[in-house]
Amino acid sequence: MGLKKFRPITQTTRYKTVLDFSEITEETPHKPLTKGKKEFSGRGHRGHISVRRRGGGHKRRYRVIDFRRDKYGIPGRIDTIEYDPNRSANIALVTYMDGEKRYIVAPDSLKVGDGVMSGENVEIKSGNAMPLKNIPLGTNIYNIEMTRGKGGQLVRSAGVSAVITAKEGSYCLIKLPSGELRKIHQECYATIGEVGNKDFGLVTIGKAGRSRWMNKRPKVRGVVMNPVDHPLGGGEGKSSGGRHPCSPTGVPSKGFKTRKKHKISDKYIISRRKK
Repeated sequence: MGLKKFRPITQTTRYKTVLDFSEITEETPHKPLTKGKKEFSGRGHRGHISVRRRGGGHKRRYRVIDFRRDKYGIPGRIDTIEYDPNRSANIALVTYMDGEKRYIVAPDSLKVGDGVMSGENVEIKSGNAMPLKNIPLGTNIYNIEMTRGKGGQLVRSAGVSAVITAKEGSYCLIKLPSGELRKIHQECYATIGEVGNKDFGLVTIGKAGRSRWMNKRPKVRGVVMNPVDHPLGGGEGKSSGGRHPCSPTGVPSKGFKTRKKHKISDKYIISRRKK
């Protein structure tokens, strides 16, 4: 999928780029695999804003994706490649031999009419899903499970892939796109290949209105607020804040670790993404 540019008739179109959607083969989703999606505008159950700068945006319907890939041993055929407004990657509609239809995250080289399958001993081919123990070292994978049977949780964004670097006992060492090296049990499933829609990260938004379509509201700097609204606010004239950058609640925004301790998960991290 390539990028589409515009004649610089205005300042916006001079820089704006959009995806050309050349890989998309169907515009309307398969209705039985969609459901409504309520927008909460960054608010919690009490109605208070917990995530700032969210709200508005275009109405979306959620596409139900098969992250588990648990149709073991049943061949499937790719019917369509579709756009999904809820993720950066494209999705593919698979029709299985028993008549059931499911959406999967579409890999880079998948085309309409190709076959896909999941199981213990399937072919090492893009789009097929199998346990990590049966995937050769150095193979690109995505949609990786962290817990057997829970469904893929890792490596699902457009254009990314992970690599199996080693196998030790009952665990595989996976190098994730972030650079993190993590141990994952060999019984967990993963999908062969790289996630498609590689040009997604090259898109230039070009105008503020396009961000509003995507549920993103304007960002106001803390130094231009009043002291009651932000720790960096106030001061005579234009000030630099007078302290290290932080959030409205005083949490430092540069270099301060905010990740909570996950005793179960942390022991499987061999090398973190940040040195």
